[in-house]
Amino acid sequence: MGKTYNIAVMPGDGTGPEVVAEGIKVLDAVSAVEGFGLDYTWYNMGGEHYMKTGEILPDHVVDELRKVDSIFLGAIGHPDVKPGILEKGLLLRLRFDLDQYINLRPVKLYEGVTTPIAGKGPEDINFVVVRENSEGLYSGAGGVLKRGTPDEVAVQDSINTRKGVERCIRYAFEYCRYRNNKKKITLCGKTNVLTYAFDLWERTFYEVAKEYPDIETDYAHVDAICMWMVKNPEWFDVIVTDNMFGDIITDLGAMIQGGMGIAAGGNINPEGVSMFEPIGGSAPRYTGKQVINPIAAICAAQLMLETLGEEKGAARIENAVKKALKENIKDMGAGRMGYTTSEVGDLIAGYAKNQ
Repeated sequence: MGKTYNIAVMPGDGTGPEVVAEGIKVLDAVSAVEGFGLDYTWYNMGGEHYMKTGEILPDHVVDELRKVDSIFLGAIGHPDVKPGILEKGLLLRLRFDLDQYINLRPVKLYEGVTTPIAGKGPEDINFVVVRENSEGLYSGAGGVLKRGTPDEVAVQDSINTRKGVERCIRYAFEYCRYRNNKKKITLCGKTNVLTYAFDLWERTFYEVAKEYPDIETDYAHVDAICMWMVKNPEWFDVIVTDNMFGDIITDLGAMIQGGMGIAAGGNINPEGVSMFEPIGGSAPRYTGKQVINPIAAICAAQLMLETLGEEKGAARIENAVKKALKENIKDMGAGRMGYTTSEVGDLIAGYAKNQ
């Protein structure tokens, strides 16, 4: 028996528990074959817990999460909780308190999945966005003056430190080497307008690049990145960018790879505890109907194993997902897959076990 990993599971709200169940199902199938162990600790944090107790994320839970090997998250968002409360109190707090300074978002089109970009296929859409995850406009710096009056002023500051920028850029170069694909990294910014923040990003980018002579470097403004992701996605290998721009372009990436039903991401602390999740929301109107595609959650499980160093297990999951998408599931839309949520999990778990 190999190593046993302690995994904290937060199913979350809405359809989160349904897709998490399928991710766990596939993880268990793979761990049994590959010979490593998974011990799960369940945390029912989210909208229901908040409405019952007034708690979002107790300090003792954060302390416990510091000691696990990884966190598997379903979805956060409840229709009866004001937007921003759970997102700031749970998602952002975990990112900041656990110093998950990298948001890693693979954008990969699999055979059998339709992209809205005419004439493009799996050979054209295969890149990764490395997003800085703990600074920028999401750091919470700013304030409001004279709220509710005609003279109201709202300020939101983008915080960019040399340390934060450099460690994100260095991770992107290392991941580019690890991918060993086109060996090209593109800095996404806005140097012509955001002259202070992206002067720091650009200078740091090219200074770090000197240590990686085997990797080609490129720069593009964020608006051009959006344009080229649609027109020529094959140009990209690894894109590195700040928190806000990364948040925007990764949703565009999700659409060109087939939709939210397949997009997964990781909030990563390379030296600590990381958290993995499907990109889509809690989809409360579909709760309990077994119509939500769980592949994004299953791909999040794959990314988790890759980050933990269980690369053979991660490859098993990806191969199983590829087979299911090529041979069985022809539509990513809720209720249009031809299978229930649990049937998709059964299908992929079976393929993962019998390779």
